[in-house]
Amino acid sequence: MAAYIICDIEITDPVRYANYRQLVPPTLAKYDGRFVVRGGACETLEGAWRPQRVIVLEFPSAARAKEWLDSPEYCAARALRHSTAKTEMILVEGVA
Repeated sequence: MAAYIICDIEITDPVRYANYRQLVPPTLAKYDGRFVVRGGACETLEGAWRPQRVIVLEFPSAARAKEWLDSPEYCAARALRHSTAKTEMILVEGVA
């Protein structure tokens, strides 16, 4: 069953975050992940949520998503994201 990592990212260092954006795609490919949403226009329709930059990643399973997140390939990029942005992140399973 497909699984999705959904992030709301507040960029605190745009210059260095641009480097992060370049590092991520090759790491996703190795773990069968892909971008579904990558920071496009966002509009709140209900509620108080005011996300800064929304990212949605799709993986073939929750296990594969977690493998990517903790992978050696993503390690340096993850550290860079932690130092250049504030992130809210969830993992949610899709429907069968």
